Amino acid sequence: METELKFQVPPAHSSALRRTVATASARSVRLQAMYADTDDQRLAAAGLALRLRKEGRLWVQTLKGRGDGLMRRLEHEVRLPPQRGEPVLDPQRHAGTAAGEALALALADGAELHTLYRTDIRRLHRRVRHGGALIEIAYDHGRIVAGSHAVAVNEIEFELVSGPAAALPALAARWVARFGLWWDVRTKSERGFRLALGRDHVPAVKAGAAELPADAGPGEAWATVLHSALVQALPNAAEIAAGTDAPEHLHQLRVALRRLRSALRWFAAWSGDAAAAQALELEWREPFGRLGAARDSDVLTHSLQPALAAAGAPPFTWPAAAPGAGPGEIVRSAEFTALLLRTLALSMRPVAAASDGGRPALEAAAADVLHRAWRRVRRDASGFAAASVEEQHRTRKRLKRFRYGLEFLLPLLARKPAQRLHVAVCRALDALGELNDLHTAEVLLRAHVARDTQAWFAVGWVRARQEPASARAAAALSRLARLDRQPLPWRRLRRRPR
Repeated sequence: METELKFQVPPAHSSALRRTVATASARSVRLQAMYADTDDQRLAAAGLALRLRKEGRLWVQTLKGRGDGLMRRLEHEVRLPPQRGEPVLDPQRHAGTAAGEALALALADGAELHTLYRTDIRRLHRRVRHGGALIEIAYDHGRIVAGSHAVAVNEIEFELVSGPAAALPALAARWVARFGLWWDVRTKSERGFRLALGRDHVPAVKAGAAELPADAGPGEAWATVLHSALVQALPNAAEIAAGTDAPEHLHQLRVALRRLRSALRWFAAWSGDAAAAQALELEWREPFGRLGAARDSDVLTHSLQPALAAAGAPPFTWPAAAPGAGPGEIVRSAEFTALLLRTLALSMRPVAAASDGGRPALEAAAADVLHRAWRRVRRDASGFAAASVEEQHRTRKRLKRFRYGLEFLLPLLARKPAQRLHVAVCRALDALGELNDLHTAEVLLRAHVARDTQAWFAVGWVRARQEPASARAAAALSRLARLDRQPLPWRRLRRRPR
């Protein structure tokens, strides 16, 4: 396994960063590599990257594969004997390793390998000690080339050589604050593969299940749910930071951050440092809200505008996006990256095994959390019809937190009741989301009519749809609350040990 964190370097900070890396102990080496795959790109599909790289005068063949965390990847290197010219790529050099077994499976039918792209990098690197660990800092500057196309490389990596992995985010945070770095989980091989195939971006990453270990206690469950949220957030954030403006990436990033904030709020007591978890959740509110303004603009442009056009609305100028930084600028900021690193560090903080209590303690803690949240859901549902717009919006936010908390804990719950409850929650949220979008659109459009009176048609159209949307939301919440008459999925869980 290699354990590392990688960041993009803003061009304005490149010179200063280079000078900081280039101490007396630093070394510079030219790295020229070729990356291979089959015609049908099966290695990339399997999460593998196979390369031959010339490091100074030596050749090294490397195979990398998917790892088991945000910082860890499978890696196997073979240093080749001195030779003239470029050596032949040989998959058998990785036989007997975990990554090599995956490679052999992918090439079992004898498919041929071809060079897809090349990299030409100048690496400046040195080792430092921090937090009881030995860490290699490597500043890479160069380019990735595929045919007639090329992209620049300007990034820095922090790789753990030995010692505790928690030292990596701690050291990286210092460099992020000083040089404005942003965390990029895209590897050079991913960027090269996309360049070779002419892909500007990849699909947005949606939430995956939080796979709780069979014997997990509250502390391990806490780390798992934070990790699950980061696994969704980081790829979407990287795409946005790199310039992707696809609305789905922004939507899924906000979903990931809401899941993250829900975990920080719901499970703070499981973390071993509840105050730190609660403080971090509060700090996430500001960037989350700023990204929300961009999301509101997307809703108007991609959802409401076509519907109004179909309804025969007179043409009018659409409200401009709210002033301020765009999503890319927000996600590239050092403040945003620092919050991500603090989240990672909090998930790595050890919880004493003696106080964790194992699976029985987790089941009891989960039952308590779900029961308290469910009582809030029922109260919100019963008072929804008479609630103000602001109170209805709070109901939606609380129900979203309930949904994400429920999803995190699904492995602990009775399957059929949990599925029934999850479906009802999602349907209620769909109805609440439709109503919220209409309220948001009205606010934006009413503020715009002073500039273009033609927008009054849109205001009226939106207003006319709010009452039936509110009725649908109230009905969905009522159906959800009636599930209280049936066995709820956490009632089987044991009570908290005393």
